[in-house]
Amino acid sequence: MDISEVLKTFEDKFEGTQVLRNEKMKNHTSFKIGGPVKALVLPKSPEELLYLKDICKENDIRCEIIGNGTNILFSDKPEDMIVICTFGCMDKIELAGENEIFAESGALLSKIAVFAMENGLEGFEFAHGIPGTLGGAVFMNAGAYGGEMKDVIKTVNAASGTYTNEDCDFSYRRSRFSAGGDIILGAVIKLKRGDPEVIKGKMMELSEKRRSSQPLNMPSAGSTFKRPKEGYAAAMIQEAGLKGYTVGGAQVSEKHAGFVVNTGDATFEDVLNLMKGVQEKVEEKFGVKLEPEVRIIK
Repeated sequence: MDISEVLKTFEDKFEGTQVLRNEKMKNHTSFKIGGPVKALVLPKSPEELLYLKDICKENDIRCEIIGNGTNILFSDKPEDMIVICTFGCMDKIELAGENEIFAESGALLSKIAVFAMENGLEGFEFAHGIPGTLGGAVFMNAGAYGGEMKDVIKTVNAASGTYTNEDCDFSYRRSRFSAGGDIILGAVIKLKRGDPEVIKGKMMELSEKRRSSQPLNMPSAGSTFKRPKEGYAAAMIQEAGLKGYTVGGAQVSEKHAGFVVNTGDATFEDVLNLMKGVQEKVEEKFGVKLEPEVRIIK
């Protein structure tokens, strides 16, 4: 089957599921960059997601899975692929036991954090300001302000089975799922009892810290480069005199050197060329080759 036949087969089986044809990915990524794909599908359940992924694999059709699109740089050329988006559909959040929360992969971290606070559970405050979904956060072991997903994940439900925290092989900005080939469907988060007002206060404090230090008013994909083994990417970029460095519509943020922002009309190539320029200049000055943290899809 070709892509059109696969989509028709899927729609016949799962009536009512949103299938957006020739959808521009710029509408689904925080970078506001990305050309049209054959279809963007919003599955209502893990069963739908897995069925579509399997039928694509059987027919040798490229299929990518995204959440809220906050750590992604997408090609702006037309791509012959299907994109499955879990954000806004596979987003159930519920209590799963004593001091535990179960959430599906498409649930926003901010909503999970608020749910935890409302139920008097602390330990997830660090994730309140991270704009992505749980699936993407587990995939890359997302973290902020001293906390990481590895600190709170109890188990992960994936297409291939259920994995304990230890099984997930978490390390800095990676997990066993980072290599691809498996699909995160949801996870159980283990927290501890706390005072909702104290939890809320900490979340507000971290949100203010984020607002005051990061360029949240401009499209970006968050931190562009991983932290090197020694030092910090943002500090190296700043010391290399690259704040404000611009290629086309892409710019190293003047507010936070660790962010590349879209000033309004940045292209995929603008961002790639800017990232390459930053890597070269930082390596020349510090002898360190920065690695991209943003996921590049082309």
